[in-house]
Amino acid sequence: MMKPFRIDVGLNSIKVYLLSRIDQSNPVETEKVGRYLKHIEIYRRMERTVKKDGVSILVKNGSQSFLKSHPLLAEMNKVNSSIMNIEKTFNFIDKEIDGLPRYSADDLV
Repeated sequence: MMKPFRIDVGLNSIKVYLLSRIDQSNPVETEKVGRYLKHIEIYRRMERTVKKDGVSILVKNGSQSFLKSHPLLAEMNKVNSSIMNIEKTFNFIDKEIDGLPRYSADDLV
């Protein structure tokens, strides 16, 4: 049987990894790491709330009652988009990863 894929990596592990891959003397890059971690924290809080409440909620309006999707689902999508956008803006320092050098297109010429 296959082990379940773990997505609940600790924030500290993510922080250490990101800080090792950026120029820490650059305040903008360091700020991006902080914002990225804050967004992950917010996303995880919303995820816990949705798991607790369920993905659909019962809304009562006077004598009417109906099911609708949890309002945090839309917010989770927005926060997830923000996380992805921050990821795209990181300026990582090219280093060897797992003992293998990183190559660029210039190396092909």
